[in-house]
Amino acid sequence: MVDAKMLNKMSSAPGFIAALDQSGGSTPGALRLYGVSETDYQGDEEMFRLIHAMRVRIMTAPAFKGDKVIGAILFERTMDGDVDGEPVPSYLWEKRGVVPFLKVDKGLNAEENGVQTMKPMPDLDALLIRGREKGIFGTKMRSVIAHADKAGIAAVVKQQFEVARQIIAQGLMPIIEPEVSIKSPTKEQAETILRDEIAQQLDKLPAGETVMLKLTIPTVADFYASLVAHKSVVRVVALSGGYSTADACEKLSHNHGMIASFSRALAENLRVSMSDAEFNASLAETIDQIYAASVNKS
Repeated sequence: MVDAKMLNKMSSAPGFIAALDQSGGSTPGALRLYGVSETDYQGDEEMFRLIHAMRVRIMTAPAFKGDKVIGAILFERTMDGDVDGEPVPSYLWEKRGVVPFLKVDKGLNAEENGVQTMKPMPDLDALLIRGREKGIFGTKMRSVIAHADKAGIAAVVKQQFEVARQIIAQGLMPIIEPEVSIKSPTKEQAETILRDEIAQQLDKLPAGETVMLKLTIPTVADFYASLVAHKSVVRVVALSGGYSTADACEKLSHNHGMIASFSRALAENLRVSMSDAEFNASLAETIDQIYAASVNKS
């Protein structure tokens, strides 16, 4: 059974979800954007230490709190880490009012039928139990859609919902993330197929079972309105997908009922060389910008 207070916040509070879940493959890119090059560290342990320090700097910034940032998605190592001596999940919820989520996928398979499904997760139940014990509310898992291939998209959605049911069974809230690449030459057509496949799977969920959806901002504004309104959907959140902060916020502002769950766009203007005052001011400005796009719809 999911935490009732966290569920209430996630289903109704204004704000957005911060994605702080870059893992092994995407960490070097996140650090480069932050101003830390591969020559500045040696090996994975030092790399993860540096990305954790960046995340702690974000999480402890004055503007990073539950009045605008209602949730945060964590990498497994971040979940296991500390902030000022306190476990990250409890720090986020108890000190910041931010609902903690955990990224659980293990990366992507090679592209087939225009999509990349998720790699097997044989230890998922153990990870879910550990996450629940640490105070995690829900999970996130990502697939990628590159082309409007009906069989491929159906396979992605089917796999996502199969894993989602496993997560629900452990008392956690799944965020289903079938990302449509913003570089796809058939993005709009892929979104049509995706919406229909998701709707079919949602209709199959037993009464009382709910999920969240994390989707690429659609080409057509309000295209996912029917999913936003579905009885089995707690919230629909948008990924930035490589758009700049300004572009992602502008596009999101036209999609009623969708809130942001940005990663790169959240940290786009942050640099390791900034003073704490500069860092906090820059992050506060970005948080205000993303919050406005999530709440104030045109």
